[in-house]
Parts: sequence; C-alpha cells; structure tokens
Amino acid sequence: MSGIELVGLSIILYIISYRFYGNYLVKKFNVNDNNITPSHTLYDGVDYVPAKAPVLLGHHFASIAGAGPIVGPIIAAGFGWFPVYLWIILGAIFIGGVHDFSSIIASVRHKSKSIGFVIETYIGIGGKRLFLLFAWATLVLVIAVFTIIVADTFANIPTVATSSMLFMISAIIFGLMVYRLKLKLTFATLIGLALIALSIYFGIIYPIKLDKFLWQFILLGYVFVASVTPVWILLQPRDYLNSFLLYAVLGGGLVGVFFTNPSINLPAFSTFSLEKVGFLFPALFVTVACGAISGFHSLVGSGTTAKQLNKESDAKIVGYGGMLIEGLLAVLSLVAVASMVNEEFIDILKSKGAVAAFSIGVAKFLNSIPFLGISIQAGQTFSALAVSAFALTSLDTATRLARYMFQEFFEMSIQRENDNGQRSILHNRFFSTAVTVSAGATLTFSGHSMSIWPVFGSANQLLAALALLALTVYVTHLKVNRLFVMIPMLFMFSVTLTALGMLIYSNFVSNNFVLSFISSLLFILAVMLGLKAYQLLVNGKRELKSLSEYEMIK
Repeated sequence: MSGIELVGLSIILYIISYRFYGNYLVKKFNVNDNNITPSHTLYDGVDYVPAKAPVLLGHHFASIAGAGPIVGPIIAAGFGWFPVYLWIILGAIFIGGVHDFSSIIASVRHKSKSIGFVIETYIGIGGKRLFLLFAWATLVLVIAVFTIIVADTFANIPTVATSSMLFMISAIIFGLMVYRLKLKLTFATLIGLALIALSIYFGIIYPIKLDKFLWQFILLGYVFVASVTPVWILLQPRDYLNSFLLYAVLGGGLVGVFFTNPSINLPAFSTFSLEKVGFLFPALFVTVACGAISGFHSLVGSGTTAKQLNKESDAKIVGYGGMLIEGLLAVLSLVAVASMVNEEFIDILKSKGAVAAFSIGVAKFLNSIPFLGISIQAGQTFSALAVSAFALTSLDTATRLARYMFQEFFEMSIQRENDNGQRSILHNRFFSTAVTVSAGATLTFSGHSMSIWPVFGSANQLLAALALLALTVYVTHLKVNRLFVMIPMLFMFSVTLTALGMLIYSNFVSNNFVLSFISSLLFILAVMLGLKAYQLLVNGKRELKSLSEYEMIK
C-alpha cells in the first residue's frame, strides 16, 4: 500500500465513525442541551468557565495530544506498520473515542468532578481513594518526565525556548481580547495567529540559552503558576492557539502526503518481540497509547474539559471528534516513518529519537507542496516546535489535574470547614499544587524518573481501564446496554495487567526492585478496584445517596 491509501482510508473510516457511531453514543447517554452544564451552574471564573466549542476543542486536543500520538506509533513501528495501523484505527473508533466521550458526559452529570467522583458514587469512597491515589501518582510521573523532556528541548534548541515564552505572552493577550475586551473570536484568532508567527520569528533571532538544570527549575515554577491561574487567562487561550500549530502540522503533512505519494518501505509485519519494548501482545497496546486510547484523556476530559463544556452536545465534537483527530495524527506519524527505508528509520530512531524521525518525515511532505515553498530544514524546525509546544501543554495540564486529584482525595475524609468557617488547607489550590509540584520535582532531580517510563506507559493505559470500569458501572445504573463500554474495559484490563505482570518479573530478575515494587503496587490497586466493581455488577448496584447531593442527570 502507499501512504495516500493509508491516510485516505483512515479519513474515510473516521468520518463514517463520527457520523454513525458518534450518534450512537449520543443516544446511549440521552445527550440533551436542555441540561444546563456545570460550567454555568457552578461558574467561578477560575475552573468552571464555559467555552465555545472551537476553543474547548483546541484546549482538549492540545492537552490530550502532546507528543504521545507521535512517539508511540513510531516506536511501535518496529513491529511492522500493519499492526500499528490496525490498532490506531480500531482503537480510536471503538475504544478511545468511547472512553473520551463517555468520560466527559459522566463527569458533566456529576458536577464536572473527576472519574474518581464517579467511582465514589457507584462503587464507594474506598474505590475513589484507590483511583485518585493511582491517578495522582501517575500524574506526578508525567510532571517529572515532561519537565525533563521540555528542559532538554529548550537547552538543546534555544529557539524553541524563546518562542515558547513569547507564545505564553501571546496567549494571555488573546485571552484578554476574548474575555475582557469581548472581541469576536475570528478577529481575535487572526491577531493570535499573527502573534504566534512573531513569536517563532523572534525566537529564531533571539534564542534563550540556558542549561537544562536551570530550565527544570523555571518549568517547575511555571507549572505551579499555570495550575492556580484562572483557565481563561492562560489555559483556554494558550491551548486554543496551540491547536493551530498542530492543525498546521497535521494539515500540511496530510496534504504533503498526497503530493509526495510516498511508498511504504517498512515491512507490514517484522517481529513478535522488540528489544526494550517487549512482545507484540501486550507491548503494542501499551506503547501506542495516545492515538488509540490513553487514560490521561479521561483525566483531561473529566478534569478541565468537563468544567468548560458549554452544552452537552459539544461533547461529541470535543470528546469523540478530538480522539479521531488524534488518531489521524498518529496515522500521519506512522506514514512519516514508514516511508523511510528500514535502515534509515532505525538509524534516526536510535541516534536522534522519535520526535526527530517524525520531524524529518513531515518536513519531506511539507517540502513537496509547491505553493508553500518550505525547505526541509524549515519544515523540520516547525514540526519540532509544534511537538515541543504540546509537550509543554501536557506538562501544565497534568499539574492542574494532579491538583484536582489531591483536593478530591481529601474531600470525603475530613470536614470541609473547621469551627472558624475556614476551608481546610488540604483543599487550598496553592497548597495542593505545591505538594504536587514538590513531588514532581523530587523525581525530576532524582535522576531516575526516565527509568520509570515503561511502568508509566502501563500505568497510563491502566488508568484507561479503570475509567472504563467506572463508566461500565455508571452505564449499568442508567439501565442501558453496557457492552459498548464493558468490552473495551475487559480488553484494556487484559492488556495492562499482562504488561504489568511482565514488568514485575523483568525488573525483579534484573534486580531493579524499586520498579518491580511499583509495578506490583499498581497491579494490586487495579485488581482491588476491579473486584469491588465486579461485586456490584454481579450482586446489584450500591445504594446511592440522594440524587440532589450528586446532582445527577439520568
């Protein structure tokens, strides 16, 4: 097959799926715009702020994408392009899209609280604590790993550092134009895009050259501020404008595919086992996370996205549509490297990494478009800038989500107000953020965070399995057919528990007892929560508190 055939087929399948399977999900949850969303009923100007669908799609897409749909498919391409392509297509349509859309709807109907709150409602406080502890620990790993990745990028490519800093200022200006000056979104967007171009231009002229260690300190300070700042100031406008960078790379790359008509030079299937990756099952389904399904998406959907959903029907384009767009980006990443000869691909992957392989492949596609006149070097630089921008987006989004997890963990265990009528410090967003960032900083400066990456990959997918578990119990309560969430849940549990089992053994025999212990702990937490849910599904649903307390919409 050629690159055009792979890309064209994926576009057709995703459009059909959005039209028909997306509507099927809408009917399953009885989506109704007459149900007023918490962004209006709980509006606070900080976290609960309604956003227009294009703005929210930009935030959601920018937050869930990151470097995941680029790095994962490229690493897994060592198995051959066919199993990776098949997993991206089927995973995004029937598992990832269901996971993302359902997480948003379930959250919106529970005060836009996290999936942990949904677990508490239907499984109990013990289940919630298990999930929130699991999720918070995973997000701390995200903070540490992405801090190192972004710091490395800024230190090695100073132009990206300057452009990113200027871009933050541009985003604040855009937010003020939309939310304070009340300019029309189209006009403000044009100004915002012009500011992005200027940020890239001045970044090239005036690169900021600092060492990696100093950048790590700066980034940790930045994510603290970003986590406590009202979403309309930075999060919403930054992610909305950020999405245009990714749209440009995605759109330009796809158009370039049709001009280049690249042949697929990697084998359709090459091996059942990759060194440092593992066996095809379960390694493929853990390595290719974003682009097919990712537990991080449920945290974003039920963490920040649900708090900004203007109306219920927006969940289809934001949740299900956002997942399909990410799947398309994963397909582009796969085609970008599959068009290389096998020796070239292996050499670039080992010497420069997955992001470089993606940037080189997309640069060739952009260079083939005659009316753009983009050189290979310029295309590679622009692609790398876009990936770095989204890695930074994932970093501060993860920090805000971890703050939510921390606050919710203590919500039911202590009284919200003391005798003086003051909220507990454990619910204070500054304190909870400080604890979270401190934990991430400890891992960042320990020198061991990158060695935990394989465990993090499994933990991320296990988050998806746990979210699908919560959604299965919720859908069961709604008294509708639950197979559309239960089958993906069972599959993801089989994948992640198998992967963790292998990690427990491999780390133990290599005397890496810390990683073996962490893997064992994650395995036990997942099994405990699964058993709690299984008892409810078999023996009947738990007696819920009053509907008025949870403000649920059936």
